[in-house]
Amino acid sequence: MDKFIDSPWFLRITALLLAIILFYTVQSEDGATNGKSSGEQVDIIRDVPVDVYYDNENLVVTGVPETVDVTVEGPINIVQTMKLLKDFSVIVDLRTLTMGKHTVQIKHENISEKLQVRIDPASIDVVIEEKVTETLPVEAELNKRQLAENFNVTNMEVIPSTVEVTGAKSVIESISFVKATVSGEEGINKSFEQEAKVRILDRDLNKLDVTIVPENVIVKVDVVENNKEVPIVLKAVGSPLDGVVIESLSTEQNKIVMYGPSQVLDEINEQLVEVDISKVDKNGTLDIDIPIPKGVSELSFSKIKAEVKVKVEKPDKEDEKIKEEDEASSEETDIATASEQELEEKENKEKEQNEEIEEVEDEEIIEDQDATKTMDFKNIKVLVTGLDKKFTNTFLQPESGLITLTVTAETDIVDELSLDDFTLSIDASATEVEGEQAYPVKVKGPKNIKWLLSQSEVKMMVELA
Repeated sequence: MDKFIDSPWFLRITALLLAIILFYTVQSEDGATNGKSSGEQVDIIRDVPVDVYYDNENLVVTGVPETVDVTVEGPINIVQTMKLLKDFSVIVDLRTLTMGKHTVQIKHENISEKLQVRIDPASIDVVIEEKVTETLPVEAELNKRQLAENFNVTNMEVIPSTVEVTGAKSVIESISFVKATVSGEEGINKSFEQEAKVRILDRDLNKLDVTIVPENVIVKVDVVENNKEVPIVLKAVGSPLDGVVIESLSTEQNKIVMYGPSQVLDEINEQLVEVDISKVDKNGTLDIDIPIPKGVSELSFSKIKAEVKVKVEKPDKEDEKIKEEDEASSEETDIATASEQELEEKENKEKEQNEEIEEVEDEEIIEDQDATKTMDFKNIKVLVTGLDKKFTNTFLQPESGLITLTVTAETDIVDELSLDDFTLSIDASATEVEGEQAYPVKVKGPKNIKWLLSQSEVKMMVELA
């Protein structure tokens, strides 16, 4: 038996039988495909478009597939001709139906009656709704991760800003977002504009089947570096010229915009601008360069105009006379050989001055027999001039830095005086070391007036800034 199976003739006969069986099997399948007889054929025509008839001006229909598959069976020549020409239609006629949900049959037209036709699917569920058109605003959208470091979007403008959306009423009511998304290469650091497609989405971000007019819009994106607006603070530096009093410093440019990293801008609350007053001798406007703070990349402007108002005072003869008398007194004190008569005259003069001080007390205005008046001006601020900007100062005596000035003059002159007529100051330009310092007080005021100070010198604590 084994020898027979291993025989070449056994293998040849077996292969022949298998070939015959395979041949008849294929023929049988072809017969089933082509029909019950050799003159018939069954074929499937796929993706046949569906025509829908309804009032498309006022209604919207959902649930109708775009295409269906059509199976035809019949004489082979008719099947082949229909498949080649495709001169038939698949329709859904909804013209007689009311709004709402319906189950309808898909029908065909212009197919020979000699053919058997099956449509897949044979029936569908449709919803007929009122057509609604709404005008909706478009929201521009940009992925901020595409921006360069330290840059932000300040504004996004959409042109046109609205679109008309048409669809079924229920679909229109489900709209949550109308978006136009723009994009660009990584590291966006300048403004740009781009055309973008409008998307209509529900709250779950599903795209809705609606008609959009226009479908595309232009989006303009304004991109700027991080910035912060801070006030400008003017600071006078240097010592004013003799006889010049700085009354005010001002500028119309009260604020400035800084650009740079957020962590740097968060630490800055003002822009300090120093104004050198050491050469100012009249009212005017100064052009000053604005320093860029450390870490800030750019300022909105680099220069500022500072308006300076000054008061120029000329030394009067009375001041010169008093100055000469003081210098003379100082020289007499320093000369060891001064005569007794000179010393006596000095003592008498000091005595007379003390008597004048005693006559003025408790801010009272006293009119003497010679038609003169004495008046107290309280709380006059002592100005510190000439102190190097590397130092800061704190008044020790008086702590407030305020002094009372007692003036004596003819009645009509005193009646016209005001606090603004006097300037009290100290000259700290010679200060070179920190510590407690004492400075004589200088008085500048109108002519023909005598004055006395409640304190002829002030004490200050000077420290390194």
